[in-house]
Amino acid sequence: MKKTFATLAMALTSLFAHADETLVARPEVRDYLAATASEHGFDEAELVNLFTRIEPKPHILKIFDRPSTARPWYEFRSNFINKRRIEAGAAFWREHEKLLEEIGNAYQVDPAVIVAILDVETLFGKNTGSFRVLDVLATTAFDYPRRADFFRKELTEFLLLARAEKEDPLSFRGSYAGAMGWPQFMPSSFRAFAVDWNNDGHHDIWNTPADAMASVASYLSLHGWKDGGSATAPVNVSGDRIEELIADKFNLHYTVGELIDMGVAPLEQLDPARPALLYVLETAPGEMKYFLGFKNFYAITRYNKSTLYATAVLELAEAIRTAKAQPPAEPASSAPVRTTAKTKPAAKKAPKKRD
Repeated sequence: MKKTFATLAMALTSLFAHADETLVARPEVRDYLAATASEHGFDEAELVNLFTRIEPKPHILKIFDRPSTARPWYEFRSNFINKRRIEAGAAFWREHEKLLEEIGNAYQVDPAVIVAILDVETLFGKNTGSFRVLDVLATTAFDYPRRADFFRKELTEFLLLARAEKEDPLSFRGSYAGAMGWPQFMPSSFRAFAVDWNNDGHHDIWNTPADAMASVASYLSLHGWKDGGSATAPVNVSGDRIEELIADKFNLHYTVGELIDMGVAPLEQLDPARPALLYVLETAPGEMKYFLGFKNFYAITRYNKSTLYATAVLELAEAIRTAKAQPPAEPASSAPVRTTAKTKPAAKKAPKKRD
């Protein structure tokens, strides 16, 4: 059932005898609630009541503090470029072919890449997360000092999106970090890029494939995706500037011509004025291959700041494109996975609205 904040407040009042006031008793939390109410027009008492229903999840903080275990490409690749994901992606594309064509044309984004991102992120809604988003955002906002500013901003964005969507804030489910829906948008990304493609008044990235697909396309388009042309190109390298250039692999600070002057040698003819970045993949133990990434590669690294991720998305997209052109081998087993009840943010639709 959908609830406005006012309706939610009535429900929470009836439950207040069982509420946990530990969180809202903390001065920094009360200051946050007062400031949020004042700045964004919430009723402070309603926010306080809402926050008494939060169940902190301190165990998730251990996940954030795990040491980074970045793997080389030759180990990373098989997690995403595999038969299961390729077949699921091809089946999903066949099922939604007309919609994908319309969305791709509207945003000038390759449909194969839209499909690949939804495949990599959640296998089309199968793995969207089961944490209550409000619980995890409140936990990280107030009990994870290293990134408290980021998560308090996301918490505010979440409260705003719940109000705009006319949803119960306690009903949204997502990852341990608060990422939501098929595309795994954080609340700020949801408010900036989520699309109500079917015009039903909700940006339903949990249960409406059209909204999920259009939201991914919107994100890529607004981060500079340009339809057509290659996303990467192989190169050889030499000289003493290469490590410096690889350290700058998430920025388009140079043109192809400038990179050539610094020791990058493309293996094919390229426009010297084209913006590019340099990155490296370990394709086998001890075997390094170097590539230029262009604007579309850069756009994918805005979605997930990883050259491994961007490479996986692009390679999976091409594998799905090839598989989609073939007759499906086993339609029943390769049908795309749907979301289950536990990952829905709320029940069904009601008219209009929209961090």
